[in-house]
Amino acid sequence: MFETGKSKLEKVKLGRKKIGLALGGGYAWGLAHIGVLRVLKDEGIPIDMIAGTSIGAFIGAFYAARGNITRIEKVANNLTRARLLSLVDLTFPKTGLIGGYRLKSWGKSIFGRDIKFKDLQIPFACVATDIVTGREVVIKEGSVMEAVRASFSVPGLFSVVKREGKYLVDGSLVNPVPVSTLKDMGAEFIIAVNVFPNVGAKDKTYWTGKKGRGGLKGPNLIEVLIQTTFVGSNSMVKTALESADLVIEPQLATIGPVDFHRGRECILQGELAAEDRIANLKRQLLLP
Repeated sequence: MFETGKSKLEKVKLGRKKIGLALGGGYAWGLAHIGVLRVLKDEGIPIDMIAGTSIGAFIGAFYAARGNITRIEKVANNLTRARLLSLVDLTFPKTGLIGGYRLKSWGKSIFGRDIKFKDLQIPFACVATDIVTGREVVIKEGSVMEAVRASFSVPGLFSVVKREGKYLVDGSLVNPVPVSTLKDMGAEFIIAVNVFPNVGAKDKTYWTGKKGRGGLKGPNLIEVLIQTTFVGSNSMVKTALESADLVIEPQLATIGPVDFHRGRECILQGELAAEDRIANLKRQLLLP
């Protein structure tokens, strides 16, 4: 059932600004988006449109389809290491180590069916990268899960997605926090959620806490592929956030980019960050 928070939304004045929510990429860190959405919904903040990149596209699409935080939170809390391994389909490395077909099927099962963009409750767009031209590709039509699958395809890790003659990979390469996408969609007030920890933060740990025989253990292949995308996106994140009206940044520096099994912690940090900004948000929107 679509959850609207009707009692609070009825108090919002007519003629208010159209509010857009930009959910950035960030691997396991992106689970914090769930906590942010929980707070925004509970506080009666109306969301008129959503744009997402990578894991932000997955979570944003689910919310746009069903408006159900409890369901996606339950899924996130059940992401054990064993469950994640069951979703990995190793393939001959033509364009990526993982085929992504199991993940796509899993995603469809969560949505309940192969939902289309036209069926969504809230207007939604997701961002991918054309690996041939290096250009941004904004997807707003067709299969939602196919679009999301393209948006989170980390180069080298997942096989590329061919769609309408283009070869698509992770949208974080060109637009890690899709504020500009929302502007093009007509948003008049944009809330941006950035889950990338500061690349220069002193308390950045990611994998450095792992110990091996020779001392601290270095990153493995998957971590290197992910970190490459992360480092390359850092400057673009800063630029994107400058164009947002309000920025929410969960504190996730002590959680690794592949620590999907720490979903509860990510969600909690998302809630805390959103609660910290909610009073400011309501003042700007003139909401009760």
